[in-house]
Amino acid sequence: MAQPGTTMPAMTKQMQDCIEACMNCHSICEETMSSCMQQGGQAQMQIMRALMDCSETTRMCADMMMRRSPMSGEMCAMCAKACDVAAEACMSMPDDKQLMRCADACRKCAEMCRAMAGARM
Repeated sequence: MAQPGTTMPAMTKQMQDCIEACMNCHSICEETMSSCMQQGGQAQMQIMRALMDCSETTRMCADMMMRRSPMSGEMCAMCAKACDVAAEACMSMPDDKQLMRCADACRKCAEMCRAMAGARM
């Protein structure tokens, strides 16, 4: 952790990749929510809740990593959990291509966030 008045440590490649995965996951969750709203239905509402949590969590996680928040590790752990829940929700409709694309992005983000949760920021 940098002391006040000193420069922040350089962002690692792992951190940059995780931020990119979070932002990609956020975007795909937002697109998928739009798709779900057009389709309607009760099953879609359960998926929507998981996607909303994942979308907001990934955005916040990326923001916290970019500013080198001391809570980034804990946020990455929470983000991984939200991504896992969203991926599982998306998998409930395996014939929907958008949901499968979203599940893939969520799984990738969860994996990267789990790795960052154990890394020094």
